[in-house]
Amino acid sequence: MEFAFSDEQEMIRESAESFLADVSDSAAVRAAMASELGHDPALWQRLCSEMVWPAIHIPEEYGGLGLGFVELAILLEQMGRRLFCSPFFASACLATPALLLGGSEEQKARWLPQLADGSLTATLAFAGNNRNGVDAVQASVRAEGGDYVIDGTLRQVVDGHSAGLLIVAARGSEGIALFAVPADTPGISRRLVPTLDQTRKLAEVEFSHVRVGADARLGAVGQGGELLEKVLQLACVALAAEQTGGAQQALDLTLAYTAERQQFGRAIASFQAIKHRAADMMLEVECARSAALYAACVAEEALAPNGDKVVAAELPLAAALAKARCSEAFFHCAAESIQLHGGVGFTWEYDPHLYFKRARASEALFGAPSWHRERIAAALLGDNA
Repeated sequence: MEFAFSDEQEMIRESAESFLADVSDSAAVRAAMASELGHDPALWQRLCSEMVWPAIHIPEEYGGLGLGFVELAILLEQMGRRLFCSPFFASACLATPALLLGGSEEQKARWLPQLADGSLTATLAFAGNNRNGVDAVQASVRAEGGDYVIDGTLRQVVDGHSAGLLIVAARGSEGIALFAVPADTPGISRRLVPTLDQTRKLAEVEFSHVRVGADARLGAVGQGGELLEKVLQLACVALAAEQTGGAQQALDLTLAYTAERQQFGRAIASFQAIKHRAADMMLEVECARSAALYAACVAEEALAPNGDKVVAAELPLAAALAKARCSEAFFHCAAESIQLHGGVGFTWEYDPHLYFKRARASEALFGAPSWHRERIAAALLGDNA
């Protein structure tokens, strides 16, 4: 398979790299971390109006650019490099795919243009416990007078404290169902939760007898579990691309530091032991990038209405492989970066500790590597797993 970027894709990568280097340096990231919102609203509006990134994979008929998941992955890798703090991941990688795959024409026409221009941010709320995948859905839903009533507590909701639209998963008599619920609906309360990774805000969202109309439901009756599973697989691919960028930056920071750090009258980068460890980091990054890009190619076919069905069928395995591989690569590179900084990498003044925390937190998000490998084994071995 040809993994070389087209001229247009290379232009997207270069513009993203340049823009994020200017607006998401260490000082900007730390300022966003310290804020309750978790990002700079003025920068978010600039991102939407100048770069038009939230619209990148939204179809043109809904105000988007009509590009694919590979272009989205290119942006996410650069965002991961800079630990870019924004509602982009929640809106573009969680809520938007749910609407594209399960939304009716009315729902798409209502919500996607607002997501494309950045006037609305959204997220996915599905987990009620510490399990992974559809097994984590614990919120309940029941039909009542032609409407639906949702109850339950949703945990670890990415940017759930600030999103204007919640894509909520709940379990009822007809199985799992997804609903597009405005965050200001009566009965919804939200609380920001302190976490290890301060660059990505998580929230706890509580639903207390929240009544929504039948027009809020995404997808057909009985297909909510399948829809949620596919959305989570796409989220894993997106997160893998972001993790690849983080691993690359951990390597770049390490190479820059070891080239400057002097010991015994020479830069420590000249020592063979340091070279070997840097080479191992580079190998991890390149393997992660290959896994992430292949999964992005598969995700593009799975998300496109007329995509290749044979390739799209590989999404469960490709997503699991990418998430497991990129999680481990990012954590390895972040941990090695701290070690090769001689310990100062874990001090507040240096950035490697920020990447270490992001690596550890994102490793558990949407399933740890061991869970994804177990899914791969079950798919390959069947009853013999």
